[in-house]
Amino acid sequence: MASLTIPSDLLPADGRFGCGPSKVRPEQVEHLVSASRTILGTSHRQAPIRDLVGRVRTGLGELFQIPEGYEVVMGNGGSTAFWDAAAFALIERRSAHLSFGEFGSKFAKAAAAPHLESPHVVSAPGGSFAELDDINGADVFAYPHNETSTGVMAPVRRFDDSNVLTVVDATSAAGGIQFDANQADVYYFAPQKNFASDGGLWFALFSPAAIERVERIAASGRYIPEFLSLKNAIDNSRLNQTLNTPALSTLLLLENQIDWINGNGGLAWADARTRESSSVLYDWAAASDVATPFVSNPEHRSQVVVTVDFDDAIDASAIAKTLRANGVVDTDPYRKLGRNQLRVATFVAIEPDDVRKLASSIDYVIANSH
Repeated sequence: MASLTIPSDLLPADGRFGCGPSKVRPEQVEHLVSASRTILGTSHRQAPIRDLVGRVRTGLGELFQIPEGYEVVMGNGGSTAFWDAAAFALIERRSAHLSFGEFGSKFAKAAAAPHLESPHVVSAPGGSFAELDDINGADVFAYPHNETSTGVMAPVRRFDDSNVLTVVDATSAAGGIQFDANQADVYYFAPQKNFASDGGLWFALFSPAAIERVERIAASGRYIPEFLSLKNAIDNSRLNQTLNTPALSTLLLLENQIDWINGNGGLAWADARTRESSSVLYDWAAASDVATPFVSNPEHRSQVVVTVDFDDAIDASAIAKTLRANGVVDTDPYRKLGRNQLRVATFVAIEPDDVRKLASSIDYVIANSH
């Protein structure tokens, strides 16, 4: 099957559908190049870099329509670094977690730190959504807005207890799914998905209650590594800088993407665009004789990461290899899920018409694979 040539009129104009590093628009690269002499290779403590950081923080605040008192905080590292930072600097005694995929489970593991009580974890099988049964004495309630590994999307909803901080992993959701920022105390993400940027930084929307918690823990005498200090991150963010040199290419790519989304209508526009693209694939799978959406409950299906199972008679890995040979890349399933499926990103940078072409290309491969 890998030698099959898909007709050019069926192929997407841009074949990047990866759920890891995502499609980067050409305009972002042009923005990066235009700033190469004035930004790259210059001091991150000087005005040009701090102004860039300020523009990014302001743009994110506008995009997410953050409530009064909330702050856009950033720090070095990605989501993994944030999980460790939360274990040291945000969780006071114990956390509660919803685990319905790889990334929710990773935060729960990070929260099993020796200075904390064992986390309360409610798990659900891949493709389904976990519901919290009891907070069980936790002071942080954590879960993913969108589970990148399985294509399950959860509502952003605050736990109704003023002593509990609601902490939402938004790495694959932020910038592509509409939500109410009032419903989370910390909404954090790395910018490689809908923001079509690179790694090396995390961003978060912090509520006043979350900032107060961070400051109280920092003053408690608890040992907190400097790199994982959220108080350091908050203090530096207020100065439009980071503890260590920030990833400048990441910031520049992010700046252009934020401006593009805001210029087209903001988060409401992005949400409508990802819903359109994901609906193309869900409708296609529902109508297919050999494919079906992996997430059975339509209310839990992600609008930015679509997972589709195939009948045993169809080899999804062979489809992915054929697509790759024809320039349509990164449609493979999450490696640890081990299912006969395709996983397709429908992030905001991806054109809905390219998603329609992808569905046509898959149909062609299936029809001509024997």
